[in-house]
Amino acid sequence: MSTLHAGAILAVDDTRLNLDLLVDALGDRYDLSVAMNGEAALKLAMATPPDLILLDVMMPGMDGFEVLRRLQDSPATRDIPVIFLTALSEIGEKARGFALGAVDYITKPFQIEEVQARVDTHLKLRRAQHSLRSFNNSLQEMVARQVEEIAQSQQAMIFALAKLSHTRDDDTGLHLERVQHLCRILATALAGTRKFAKAITAQFIEAIFHASPLHDVGKVGIADAILLKPGRLDEEEFRVMKSHTLIGATTLASVHRQYPSNAFVEMGIDIARHHHERWDGAGYPDGLSGAAIPLSARIMALVDVYDALRARRPYKEPFSHERAMAIIAEGRGKHFDPDIVDAFHTVAGRFEEVCRQFADSQWFAEEAARGGREGGASPAFS
Repeated sequence: MSTLHAGAILAVDDTRLNLDLLVDALGDRYDLSVAMNGEAALKLAMATPPDLILLDVMMPGMDGFEVLRRLQDSPATRDIPVIFLTALSEIGEKARGFALGAVDYITKPFQIEEVQARVDTHLKLRRAQHSLRSFNNSLQEMVARQVEEIAQSQQAMIFALAKLSHTRDDDTGLHLERVQHLCRILATALAGTRKFAKAITAQFIEAIFHASPLHDVGKVGIADAILLKPGRLDEEEFRVMKSHTLIGATTLASVHRQYPSNAFVEMGIDIARHHHERWDGAGYPDGLSGAAIPLSARIMALVDVYDALRARRPYKEPFSHERAMAIIAEGRGKHFDPDIVDAFHTVAGRFEEVCRQFADSQWFAEEAARGGREGGASPAFS
C-alpha cells in the first residue's frame, strides 16, 4: 500500500497512447505505475499491491478477464478494486467482468474528467472499507477481551462457590485444586488416544478443568451430622449422603436455564449428578453403566477416588500412591471405564506430582514425600 496521500494505481493497457493519456490524467495526483501486458501487470501487482487497478480488457496473450481471475486467486491481490478499460459495448461482456469481480467500467476513448471522477470515487470507497474493516477488527478485539474477562469472572465465581460449599468439611483442604489439575491431566491423556481424540477437544479439557470443582456442590444440602460424621455412615445416612448428587445437579440445572450457553455449568451438571455412577451399573443416583455415563463424569469418578484415597479423611489415613494405583486397577471394568484406567496408568506419575504440589498441610506433604501411610481396607466413597 502506498504511503502517498492519494493512493497507488496500476494502469494496464497494451496501447502506449492510452497509457500516456492515463499518465496525463492521473500521474500528478496518484502514485501511478503502468504495464503493457497481463504478465507484467501481475508481477507488479504481486510485488507491491496497489490501491486500484485500471485494466484493459482486450490485450494480446492474457486478456483482462484472465488477469482479473488470477488477481482474485491470490490473497494478496483479491481485494484490490479493478476498473476495466474497454471499447466493448456489449452488455454481456460487461456482465462477465462484474461477475468476475470488477467494480466498474470506463469506456474508451477516455474522458479525462470521467477517469478522474471514477478513480476518486473508488479510492474513497476503498479507504472507507479499510476504515470500516479496521474498526470492526478493533471492535472484535475489544469484545473478545470483554468476553474473556467475563468468562474469567464467571470461572472465578464458580470456583469460589464450590470452595465455599467445602468449607464445612475441613478435611477436604485443597481437594478442589487437585481435582482440577488431575482432571486436566487425565482428559489430555485420553485426548491422545484414537478412541477419544474427537470427543475430547481443547474446549472439553478447558471445561472439565473449570467444571470439576462443582462435583460435590450438592453437599451444601447435607446435614452436618452426616457430612462430618467421623465414622462409617449407616444405611439411612448413606442414602441421605447420596442425595448430594441430585441436589447439586438440580441447583446447577436452574443456573443453566438462565445461562444456557455456559459450557462449564452444563458439564458441571453431568459431573455433579453422575460422578458416583459405576461402569458396571452399581453406582448412583441413576444406575447408569458403561458409555451411558457422561464422559466427564467417568473421568471425574476416577479422579475423585484417587484423591480420596491419597487424602486423610475422618475414617482413614492416607493411602500411598502405589496402593491407590492398585485399588483403581482393581476397579477397572467394574467401578471405572477400562480405557480411562489405562490412560490413568500412563500419567500416574503426574498424579503423584499434583498431590505433592497441592498438599493440604506439611503433614500431608511429608506423607506424600515418603509414600503415604497405609490406611487398611479400601474406604467407602460418598
